[in-house]
Amino acid sequence: MGPAGSGKSTFTYALSEWIEDHEMSVTRVNFDPAAEFVPYNPDVDVREYVSVRDIMSKYGLGPNGALIAATDMLVNHISDIKNEIESLNNNYVIVDMPGQLEIVAFRRVGPLLINYLTEGRKAVSLFLIDSYLTLSPLSTISMLLLSISSMLRIGKPQIVALTKADLLTPEQEARIIRMFDEEYSCDELLESKDLFDVDLSLRLCEVVRESLVEVIPTSAVSGKGLDEVYAAIQRVLGYGEDYLTEEPSGKL
Repeated sequence: MGPAGSGKSTFTYALSEWIEDHEMSVTRVNFDPAAEFVPYNPDVDVREYVSVRDIMSKYGLGPNGALIAATDMLVNHISDIKNEIESLNNNYVIVDMPGQLEIVAFRRVGPLLINYLTEGRKAVSLFLIDSYLTLSPLSTISMLLLSISSMLRIGKPQIVALTKADLLTPEQEARIIRMFDEEYSCDELLESKDLFDVDLSLRLCEVVRESLVEVIPTSAVSGKGLDEVYAAIQRVLGYGEDYLTEEPSGKL
């Protein structure tokens, strides 16, 4: 999950391809009923259960209202969706969530749907942040606070991936990674010129550092960081093992 434009669908494609390239199976789930196009072939697609366009026409709603209504209506189909996912019996399941983060994380139905889908399974939330939104320390902290808020609402362990990292300079990438170094001091934020409230910014910086383990720079174009994301998933949920892999991968 992540804000609109963070590259969720493209990342779903890249990560699922990486998993298959390493001789493991994966189910791709499009959970966005308003998606016009996704760059992968969904194995399970909620658009087969609800149509945002039909809802707009039937109820006279705009795009945002129709998406909210469609997400609410998925409650009536969530059992069938889960059965469809489980029938595929693959090693991993990647759920590509809607771009409107507030619908997924901050309305009551979002966490309910996610908890039902993941019941009986080990699950992790992968929060994506567009690298463009981390070009200043303050914007980085703001986005990471959003990820923490989502984690609290969803109630799942979270990994943060910085997407489109191939667009960052080495210096920009190093600065972001350094925020999670043990030797980093939030006082370094004082060098930034975009601080609105210095004391608040410093306190929030400490909250972010205490709440998140790491941020992984990734690129769906080059494949950068996909192996690190996979390793982080294993650390969070599998303690270093392929916890959902029926047979060890011959490439790992």
